Amino acid sequence: MKRKLPLIITFIIGSIVIISEFIPHRPFGTISGNLEEWFLIISGFAIILGQLSLFKVNFLKIKFKQTNWPYYVVTLVSFVVMVSFGVFWGTESSAGIFGHGYSIIATIGDKPFDYLFYNVYQHLSATMFSLLAFFIASAAYRSFIARTVESNLLLIAAVLVMLGNTSMGSALTGWLPPSLDFLHLPRVSEFIMKYPNTAGQRAIMIGAGLGLIGSSLRIILGIERSYLGGK
Repeated sequence: MKRKLPLIITFIIGSIVIISEFIPHRPFGTISGNLEEWFLIISGFAIILGQLSLFKVNFLKIKFKQTNWPYYVVTLVSFVVMVSFGVFWGTESSAGIFGHGYSIIATIGDKPFDYLFYNVYQHLSATMFSLLAFFIASAAYRSFIARTVESNLLLIAAVLVMLGNTSMGSALTGWLPPSLDFLHLPRVSEFIMKYPNTAGQRAIMIGAGLGLIGSSLRIILGIERSYLGGK
C-alpha cells in the first residue's frame, strides 16, 4: 500500500490537471488552481531539503578530506554568508530581522546581500560564461570539420552566417547589382537564420514536447516509478 497510494494520488492529480487544460471550468479549474498553489508550497519545503542536503554532502566531504575539499569549504561559507545576510537585513525592498540596515547601506551603498550579489556573484557568473565560450569554440571547430555531407552543410551555413553578420560580408557582396540582392551575404545570413534555423529549432521543440508528453503519461499511468525509488 505504501507504493500504491502514491501511484493513485499521482494518477488522480495528473488526470485532473490534464482535464482542466481542456475544461477550464468548475470544478476542474478550481481544483487545478488549488493544486498549483500546493505545488508552490511543496516546492518551498523541497528547497529547504535541498539546502540541508547540500550542507550535509559538503560537510561530509570536508570531514573526510576528499579531493578538492577546500572548494567545499568555500561553498559552505558562501552559503552561510548569503543566507545570513538575507535573513538579517533582507534583500532589495524586503526587510530582514534587523530591518533594512540603513547604516550599512550608507557605508557600502547597498544591502549586504545585494552588494555581494551584484559585485561578486554576477562577476563570477560572467567569468563562468566567458570560459564556456572557449569550450563552445572548441566544439564548433570539431563540428565544422568537413567529413560528411551534413558537416559540410553545417560548415557552409556557419561561414555564411558569420560573414553575413560582419562588415566584411557586406563588403564582399556589396558590388552585386540590385537584381542579385538575394545573394548579398547579409540577406543570405538572414534567410538561413529565419527559415532553416527556425525550422530546426521548431523540430527540436516539437520532439522535446512529445518526449515530455510521453514521460508525463508514463508517470501518470504508473509505468515510470523512479520517483518512488524503483526502476
